[in-house]
Amino acid sequence: MEEINKTADVRFFFHPFSADPTVQVVIFVAFLVMYLTSLSGNATIAVIVQINHSLHTPMYFFLANLAVLEIFYTSSIAPLALANLISMGKTPVSITGCGTQMFFFVFLGGADCVLLAVMAYDRFTAICYPLRYTLIMSWPLCVELMGGSLVLGFLLSMPLTILIFHLPFCNSNEIYHFYCDMPAVMRLACADTRVHKTALYIISFIVLSIPLSLISISYVFIVAAILRIRSAEGRRRAFSTCSSHILVVLLQYGCTSFIYLSPSSSYSPEMGRVVSVVYTFITPILNPLIYSMRNRELKDALKKALKKF
Repeated sequence: MEEINKTADVRFFFHPFSADPTVQVVIFVAFLVMYLTSLSGNATIAVIVQINHSLHTPMYFFLANLAVLEIFYTSSIAPLALANLISMGKTPVSITGCGTQMFFFVFLGGADCVLLAVMAYDRFTAICYPLRYTLIMSWPLCVELMGGSLVLGFLLSMPLTILIFHLPFCNSNEIYHFYCDMPAVMRLACADTRVHKTALYIISFIVLSIPLSLISISYVFIVAAILRIRSAEGRRRAFSTCSSHILVVLLQYGCTSFIYLSPSSSYSPEMGRVVSVVYTFITPILNPLIYSMRNRELKDALKKALKKF
């Protein structure tokens, strides 16, 4: 009972990046610029797809939903991180607030990974079965695949978050991170966390490895189909459409796998914090840039929209 009371009263604080206030302000400005850039870039893609009827296709439907997911994903991290940066790590977060942030981070991040696999399936269908594409990728199926991504993210996030926050926290309350990341929070528990680390590894493996395997298989068939295209222009367009998706996949899965699939014995809080900046702030910025630069239809739609203003 005493441990439960101690846990209920816990207020977490985030370890500052630097003890120098000037450095903290510089990092705050950098994070704020990245956050606003991510919001504006992803919101632009979502709006452009929505208002341009020529982009009302399955590929752009998934792309717009990915952009919306990125907005909420980054927003689950950025406000609290910014508040702690400017306050030199003195902004407290309750155990309920920390659990809520962790839940939405895992939920949206998991849905993001599953959606990338869905997008690979969409490209596989478009390139390998072009004549049957509209029949296979019907709008009801697209909605079901999008809904399935969210449901899977939720089902993976909820039990893991509950499991971690049933741990007693009665010692240090300083999280060596800029948000409530699972490995960093578990390090503060005053109990045996071997079961929790195993559960985290298994769920991370499911979220990362299975979708990545499906993406890899899809692209084996996609590349084989592209190489059979006789027209050089046709091959170029097909590769251009797929290359942007591959770049996003490499960024997203590479960094998250480094954190969550590495042995816990090799986990470095400092390295974990630095790498996390990539997939929480930098990747959401690069996604709209990569897709807009590599996709001619999206670029044309954006130019038309800008001309109207």
